[in-house]
Parts: sequence; structure tokens; C-alpha cells
Amino acid sequence: GRSTLEMRAAELGLDIDGRVLGDVIDTLKRLEHAGYHFEAADASLELLMRGAAGWEQDFFRLESFRVSLDHRSGTGARAWNDVSVEVDTEATVKLWVGGERRVAVGEGNGPVNALDTAVRTALGDIYPALENISLTDFKVRVLDTQKGTGAVTRVLVDSTDRRRVWTTIGVSENIIEASWQALADSVVYGLLHADD
Repeated sequence: GRSTLEMRAAELGLDIDGRVLGDVIDTLKRLEHAGYHFEAADASLELLMRGAAGWEQDFFRLESFRVSLDHRSGTGARAWNDVSVEVDTEATVKLWVGGERRVAVGEGNGPVNALDTAVRTALGDIYPALENISLTDFKVRVLDTQKGTGAVTRVLVDSTDRRRVWTTIGVSENIIEASWQALADSVVYGLLHADD
């Protein structure tokens, strides 16, 4: 409730007046109705509250990303098949850091791993703290099962910088977009607290 958010704002040293706190509560209600669950995503909640207090993350700005998957051999990805399956995933990110556009490609064993690799390639030389940030868990939950493969998904990403663990969230009908939201929040949160 309201008092919990007031305490959280005080812990973070945020100056949030009653009007702004009301806006945060309204935003939380709207987002939770859409499938977000901020009780499970402390870092995304902090970023939301900081944004409401006027903070804007300036580590990077996304222009676009693209993910492609090549399934090149085999008849399926079933464990019981004797046929080996080769699946390559590649992500391209276009990010802006200050006035500089950075384009990077990353490969991985899946879309999230490929996006993470591309982000690290694009930003690693500017933000060496990224070396210490790693994803430790990745959870996907289908929110409206009656829609089948078109359902809204919630993605929770647990990350660490070897000193602390945090959780971020993304929600979308597109699982890769939900994953990007959670991954981007994780990177921003990790960079924000890199010097703590």
C-alpha cells in the first residue's frame, strides 16, 4: 500500500510528495492489472519509483533490436530424437549512448542469451561494471492460458553483481519483448548501483 511505498521511497532517498506517490500507485495498479507483479521484482519497482521522482536513466536508449533463430538440421527438438538439432540464435541491438549510436550483434543459445550478449558487446567498453553483472535465473509465466500461444507472458529475471541479487520484470504478448524489458531493467539497475 501507500505506506509501504513511502517507506521504500525513504529507503532510496527519493523525494516523492503525495501527488507523485498517488501517480505511482495509479501506475502500479494499471501495470499490475496488465500482468506485472512488482512484489516479485524489487529492482523494476525501484526504477519505476525513481522515474516518478524525475530520474531518467541515461546509460543507454534503445533504438531497436532484432532476434533471429536458425533451425538448420534435424526433424525436431525432442530429447528422444536421435537426430541432432542445430539452432543458432542471433540478436542485433541498436543503442544510443549519449549522442553515439552503437550497433552490436550477439549470438547465444536462445533469444535472451543472444540479446544479453549483444548488449554487453555494445556497452561493455563504456560500462566495465557489466562484466560483474550476470543473469542467474529466468522465469516465464503465461498469464491468460485461454489464449494459448498468443497469451500475455510475464518474465522475471534474477541477476547478480556478486554483491547483491535483484529481480526485474517484463510483460508482453511477445515473449521476446517481455524478456527485453526485464533484461534492460536488469542492466540499468546493475549499472545504477555499480558504485554502491
